[in-house]
Amino acid sequence: MLEQVILVDTDDNPIGLMEKMEAHRKAKLHRAFSVFAMNDRNEIMLQRRALHKYHSGGLWTNTCCSHPRDGETVEEAAKRRLMEEMGFTCEVKRVFSFIYKAELDNELTEHELDHVLIARYNKQPEINPDEVDSYEWKSVDWVADDIKANPHNYTEWFKIIYDRFLNFWHNENHGL
Repeated sequence: MLEQVILVDTDDNPIGLMEKMEAHRKAKLHRAFSVFAMNDRNEIMLQRRALHKYHSGGLWTNTCCSHPRDGETVEEAAKRRLMEEMGFTCEVKRVFSFIYKAELDNELTEHELDHVLIARYNKQPEINPDEVDSYEWKSVDWVADDIKANPHNYTEWFKIIYDRFLNFWHNENHGL
């Protein structure tokens, strides 16, 4: 069965379902999530997407991101994808959401209402090589500096999300 995404309006109200690739080809607004796993040293677990991914292969991004399934909460989906991609699960906390649109390779467009979640995790993941090439723990400020110096190494959505995440991290109560 082909994976479907939940189409939403700008207030995150579901308005239908669409096959994932079709939604990305047609740039339809849909629900998504992005997880930032942080360790006790306040480093982010970055993942490098598997080289063979259908878009953005080999680029660095947040710990995991995907789309909830119909009937699945954002938190349930985040835990599911953490296990599928990174080989672990942990508690997640939704911290903000926003809408973005980004052109990708292969004539695809991400147009997402993205729910950003943070998590605490201090162990090493057991990455799924079908999804993830490698991972690294990096400080919040190191990532910000490296995105500025080497933007071509990062996914389009991560560059957009990271500015908002950095603002949240430095200005809000980010305890878990």
